[in-house]
Amino acid sequence: MKKSSPRNNPILSVVILNYNAKDFLKNLINSIDRSKLGRFFIEIIIADNASTDNSFSLAKATCQKNPQIKYIFRRNSGNVGFAAGNNQGLTVTDNNSKYVLFLNPDTTVKTDTFYQMIKFFEDNPRVDAATCDLILALTGLTQLESHRGFPTPWNAFCHFFGFGLPKLFPQSKILNGYFLGNLDYSQTQPIDACVGAFFMLKRSVGNSVGWWNEKYFFYGEDLDFCWQLKQHGFSLFFFPGTQTIHYQGVSSGGINQKQKLSAASRVTKVKVAQASTTAMRIFYQENLIHHYPVYLRWIVWLGVDLLEFYRIFKAKYL
Repeated sequence: MKKSSPRNNPILSVVILNYNAKDFLKNLINSIDRSKLGRFFIEIIIADNASTDNSFSLAKATCQKNPQIKYIFRRNSGNVGFAAGNNQGLTVTDNNSKYVLFLNPDTTVKTDTFYQMIKFFEDNPRVDAATCDLILALTGLTQLESHRGFPTPWNAFCHFFGFGLPKLFPQSKILNGYFLGNLDYSQTQPIDACVGAFFMLKRSVGNSVGWWNEKYFFYGEDLDFCWQLKQHGFSLFFFPGTQTIHYQGVSSGGINQKQKLSAASRVTKVKVAQASTTAMRIFYQENLIHHYPVYLRWIVWLGVDLLEFYRIFKAKYL
């Protein structure tokens, strides 16, 4: 019987959901092909959400011959959003791979990123999910959303309406719980939540929680996923032993860190603003509403309405 090639038995499946990322996706693939993987073999799934910028075809032409990497290209059923798009990409992964990594197309990895993350999981069986040190391209600093707490009413109030107190007291557990500011970002440690731009977990864990919640179209699905991990008793770790560069949503618009990089129109930015606050409503309704008294619900809804008004106004006129 012919022996199966190690390339056909990947330990890690990397799902990259693309939507009009073009040059950024090309740069990511180039960085992936330079990966030093040691004894490991991985597969890369490029799942495309009906891009209109020819990025899917460009990606096919870009990938090189790294003998330890297998590429799979999938066209999704349309622009189905982040959660559904990743779930569709997941369907063509090898069911026998031990780990799954969801990686944004507007990132670039270091040569050791995949190796170090796999080794971190292999050396620490109690780790169920993890993210690495995600570095913002424009600042060179760790993206705060990659190391954060859950948006409880208090955490959210301090972050969005706290009159600058979290910035004045960034290491305060009480005032900056939104970003777990009391913890040392240079240390490996358990966290509540991370951003979906780099999110790795055991396949068995993803199967247990049901993967991405498709009620979210864009924004909030990563927080929901992390919440489900915690509710099921699984661990999530921040691992600063390797880095990934993040250009933060260049195809969507509406985030301060990427204003100079984004080609998104104001119409797109308005949609993003609306999606972000819609996600807040879904998250609170699905996960937090029964943990707090009824009167607080109206305060939360008012806060989200005010934030939505501000974000839409900013997207339209500022």
